[in-house]
Amino acid sequence: MLGGRVRLWQPIRGYRAGTDPVLLAASTAARPGQSVLELGCGAAPALCCLGTRVPDLRLVGLELQPGYAELARRNLAQNGLEGEILTGDLACLPRALRAESFDHVIANPPYFEAARRIGAEAADREIALAGQTPLALWVQVAAKRLKPRGFATFIQRAERLPELLEACAAHLGALELLPLAPREGRPPRLVLVRARKDGRAAFRFHAPVVLHAGDRHEEPGSRYTPPLAAVMQEGAGLPFPA
Repeated sequence: MLGGRVRLWQPIRGYRAGTDPVLLAASTAARPGQSVLELGCGAAPALCCLGTRVPDLRLVGLELQPGYAELARRNLAQNGLEGEILTGDLACLPRALRAESFDHVIANPPYFEAARRIGAEAADREIALAGQTPLALWVQVAAKRLKPRGFATFIQRAERLPELLEACAAHLGALELLPLAPREGRPPRLVLVRARKDGRAAFRFHAPVVLHAGDRHEEPGSRYTPPLAAVMQEGAGLPFPA
């Protein structure tokens, strides 16, 4: 990832990270010296991308599945990053984590509702794609673990945006929505949502970010727009508009 700046161990079979954690990391407005918690970090692709882009961060991840948690520790070390990966459930956080607060909490919750889809054959992949934990709990835990005025940033499918916004409005403020459109003129498939603990600013709905150039997929690959090429290949940030 990031043009080779980040290298990851991932399962041969099971859930494998794509562009989503790169976009999540790029949109996180962390500054050197701050702390970042990722809920459901998997093999830590987002933490590795964020730590590579922004130096001197305190990186902490929470992961339900022990095998992925071990991969996350391995990936942080291999990419020269220091961090702590805890194994545990959002519904019952490890005691050490309940005593901490962070400048940023980020998450890429499962995109699908388990009851509305045919499950994946691999159990670990199914948990990543359609876990049983409701979105509202992801947001609630993020809000509780934030410092005052800290930021929570989520990436999610557009279909579940109403559910995510409702949960954010119940626990956080200063909501911002950054849609991610696959191509010019196409409806967004993914959205980035950012909210702030104790935030009071009005809701902001930003113009979509277009991911791919051209009007169709081109072999052998689909070209990114220049801003996205910088994010995906050079480790640039993808900030919410000022």
